[in-house]
Amino acid sequence: MPSTRDWIDNPLGVVEEVFGSAQGRPGSGWEDEVTDFFKTQLREKEAHTLVPSLNDVPLHYLRPNSLVRFRCLVQDMFDPEFYMGAYETVDPATEAKLLRCGKYKDVTECGVDLDSANMVTAERQTFYCVPIPGESPWVKEISYCVVKRVYASACQARVVPSTSYVPSRQKRSYEEDDDDMDTQPQRQRDTHAGPQTAPEPQGNGDCKRQETEAPSGQKASNSPLDLNFPLPGEKGPACLVKVYENWDSFKLNDILEVYGVLSVNPALSALADNKDTSSSLIVDPAESMETAEELRVHSPPASLVPRLHLLHAQRLVHNNPLLPPAGLGDSTALLASTLSEMASVRTELLAYFTRLLLGDVLAAEYLLLHLISNVYARRDVLPLGKFTLNLSGCPSTAAPAYTEQLYQILQQLVPCSYRLSMTLQNMNQLRMVPKKDYVANRLVSGVLQLASNTTLYLDETQLEQGQLDTTGVRNITALGNVISWQKVDYDFNYHQMEFPSNINVLIASEGRSLLPSDCQVHLQPQVTSPNMEEYLGSVHTVLQPSSQLNKFRLYLAVARTMDYSISEEVTKAVEDDFVDMRKDDPQSISAEDLHRLLVVARLLSLSLGQTALSRDAWMRAKHIETLRRSRSEPRRCVNGNEP
Repeated sequence: MPSTRDWIDNPLGVVEEVFGSAQGRPGSGWEDEVTDFFKTQLREKEAHTLVPSLNDVPLHYLRPNSLVRFRCLVQDMFDPEFYMGAYETVDPATEAKLLRCGKYKDVTECGVDLDSANMVTAERQTFYCVPIPGESPWVKEISYCVVKRVYASACQARVVPSTSYVPSRQKRSYEEDDDDMDTQPQRQRDTHAGPQTAPEPQGNGDCKRQETEAPSGQKASNSPLDLNFPLPGEKGPACLVKVYENWDSFKLNDILEVYGVLSVNPALSALADNKDTSSSLIVDPAESMETAEELRVHSPPASLVPRLHLLHAQRLVHNNPLLPPAGLGDSTALLASTLSEMASVRTELLAYFTRLLLGDVLAAEYLLLHLISNVYARRDVLPLGKFTLNLSGCPSTAAPAYTEQLYQILQQLVPCSYRLSMTLQNMNQLRMVPKKDYVANRLVSGVLQLASNTTLYLDETQLEQGQLDTTGVRNITALGNVISWQKVDYDFNYHQMEFPSNINVLIASEGRSLLPSDCQVHLQPQVTSPNMEEYLGSVHTVLQPSSQLNKFRLYLAVARTMDYSISEEVTKAVEDDFVDMRKDDPQSISAEDLHRLLVVARLLSLSLGQTALSRDAWMRAKHIETLRRSRSEPRRCVNGNEP
């Protein structure tokens, strides 16, 4: 049985061993033996932490052909490709033939017998994967600290540098690199020290040399360095993931933890360069069906976009490192301890949100409910559980400072988020909806290609007077579709394809938003401060202890993932209550109001750690809804979707 270092440092050795032992045993199912072996190893306690991560370790520190992991979003799915699943090599000296496995490789050994009857051609799928868009700095920091701990125990290979990437500072010592990696979490903590400083993209200096920033305007680019990130300004490695089995079980926009064999063979880059310089191979349909643009996109340099041959992939329910990857079902002890503290943590978090929202207790309650909302089911076209919140009445004299810093504080609590400043320029220029590029045969990403449970913070206080052009109108429509139906219609030129989404949308505005929402709360500040930055800075200091932050992060994640039900008895009581309210004043409550009440009651129950609706929770939901509606601005019809 291979040791831990063997299956991590040399996974292809394990594959060759299983492949060799299966020869002469027809129907041995050696492929299943390989995948089962790695799944078993990774199920061992903390075994996955021993596998180096592409998200945290610079590419040139990783051993070629070693096992690595990558936390990512499936941004695009390319067409299937053929490869040599098995082939024979001939020793030129002895003419001895050896049957070899071609799986999990990009390049075969020399001396392949192309006329061999034992050659097997197989098919595999390629996914283009990018780091999870909008992943919060604290998620990366916790992940990085795990990697650092592994480095300290000498389990990660500070190893053979990749031959496909040569650092520009070759004389830099490993001690200097260790210092650099030591200071990275400190730099990240500095960004958390106060809301007045915007978080900087993560990664040490060496990472930055081999990472490429997404174009800030999200315009289509012919540059070979365009890594097609959904969000402007994102950094990180993109990766071509080669999938060998069950690729139909994966979907676009899935978030995965991929474990696979890292391939950065320089021959891949040389092959792409040769194709680029040999026009006959590109333009002659008899020689190649791919265009130059398609070759450039599908065969980027391996030093920039490494290949990862998938051995095991875990679909992530969330990317919160404080929870087990598959959710609470994997940790009964964690669930029990968290549930016992739900009510007390809720009280603490509600008090913190009250200070954050200038003393408004009701707005704080609705903000908490919004942050734990989640699309848990769909009935026909209706997404159940969504709870888009419009926080209106943001201080107009300090709107930019307040809304920006409000987002930066919320970013410390949620694992994924993105602030979209709704300036006229952004609305008219940003690409919100992904679009198919048929020339390059790829899906060009857009801002709304986000992972499930991402918080999308729309800052409407930045909207100024002006004219929306055609792109702007399309973008506003796309945002409205996400809010109302939790879907994004991807643009395939001749038709649109609907993709479901699960995005928490929070709208900050001065008056009622021009976008629809499930719930609008008008802020009523009880605190006035001449210096909003100073006030919010003092609020933020309350969260400086990481233990307090982690308590809030865990609370929000657990409340979001808990199951929920309504008993027949409570259902009957709710129905009777609704009938009674309609008797008193038929115009006071509609079916839409009832639906909102049920959503608020569900979220109230979950926020208290309760998995079933109680009479008390129902009465509390009615009470806060009455308070909210009583303070609403005079109704002004904008788009027919106002609550």
